[in-house]
Amino acid sequence: MRTRKFAATAAGVAALLTLTACGGGGSAEGAGATVNWWTWSPDQAAAYSKCIPGFEKVNPGIKVKITNYNVSDYFTKLTAGFVAKDAPDAFQNSVTYFQSYASQGQILPLDDLIKKSHYDLGVFADGVDLWKYTDGKQYALPLDWAASALYFNRDMAKKAGLKEKDLQTLTWNTKDGGTFLKVVKHLTVDKNGVRGDEPGFDKKKVKVYGIGTMASDDNLGQTTWGPFASSTGFKLTDKPNWPSQFNYKDQRFIDTMDFMRGLSDDGYAPKLGQFTTGTADQIGSGSVAMVAGGSWDAPALAKLSGVKVGTTPVVSSPDGKRSVLSNMNGNNIWAGTDKPEQTWKWVSYMGSAQCQSKAAVVNGSFFPSIKTSMDALVAASAKNGLDLSVFGTYQTKGELFPAPAYSNGSKMEAEIRPQFEAFFMHQKSAKFWPALQKQTKSIIAD
Repeated sequence: MRTRKFAATAAGVAALLTLTACGGGGSAEGAGATVNWWTWSPDQAAAYSKCIPGFEKVNPGIKVKITNYNVSDYFTKLTAGFVAKDAPDAFQNSVTYFQSYASQGQILPLDDLIKKSHYDLGVFADGVDLWKYTDGKQYALPLDWAASALYFNRDMAKKAGLKEKDLQTLTWNTKDGGTFLKVVKHLTVDKNGVRGDEPGFDKKKVKVYGIGTMASDDNLGQTTWGPFASSTGFKLTDKPNWPSQFNYKDQRFIDTMDFMRGLSDDGYAPKLGQFTTGTADQIGSGSVAMVAGGSWDAPALAKLSGVKVGTTPVVSSPDGKRSVLSNMNGNNIWAGTDKPEQTWKWVSYMGSAQCQSKAAVVNGSFFPSIKTSMDALVAASAKNGLDLSVFGTYQTKGELFPAPAYSNGSKMEAEIRPQFEAFFMHQKSAKFWPALQKQTKSIIAD
């Protein structure tokens, strides 16, 4: 789910999408069973509906009902369902809530079902271990993933005399900002037409920012500071999964955050909250020449009227090493379901190349966790003028690393995110990062 920032979207519950297989002769085990699956994404609801005919063909008698709720209501409704013992049989889940659901016994370990059905976890490119709890058991199948990239206005880049091939290999370091900062400065233009790397540039009267909003209240930094910090060798947490703390007092992280705040201070990027619109609107309005955004932004950017948008990988270290955080959603089965076998058949079918390749190309709204399905999406999107090869390359080169699963995720977001915002608003100095690291340790241990 994008950056896992569960901000409210439109109020109320989205329309209920019920997708039911067309019936058929019943097997003894599956006859009359209806598997309920929930998602917060209307696009994924529509996409996975395309898998139902194929599922029905090999599982006669089992029906599937897909329900989509707005993310602002989704997890509240899940919790209410757990309490009332009326939760969906299976559901899309974020790693943010994994620990709480597993510790409460609300999700079903899948190990026995995997073994009994001879399901091959090797079909997934990555993310399997992310859904192993502290008891060592597998609680979900990877459902999708997301990563970040840099999107640029091709005409602005050309006018600035920049070659697109140079934008494909941007490097960064904490000392001088690397080729990334050189490009950002050159793309920035003040209201007098002076570029950010030219004498007389007025940072208080900027017409076009070289890079979109980089100031972030995101404690993972997926689409902002994350790739920059990772390029230095910085590790977000002390362990890849189920860490005891976030490494916010690491000097490489602190230097990265100073750099990010400096982009706004120096007039090369908007300040936090300056634009209330998303990346597509920022680049579409001509206010910025390049934006750092998520993979979910790609379809909207490709459809911008009158703007040609190019895609480039996130920055790498000076020697070309790149490390990209990938948020991955999982597919859980509710521990209280009265039809675990039938539900597993649907969940495992969703975790097949046959289903994911079909669903992924419907609207391009998500990246499938199975590599062959991702390849199919990249190929199909290219035919429609949308270049997703950057993301496929991340996967092929092994440049992705999963966002960590950690305890008390919702509390972490509630308490830590506002402090990131305070830093970028100059309400806190860099001296507070060690204290924030200590606070993350306390939250996780709580």
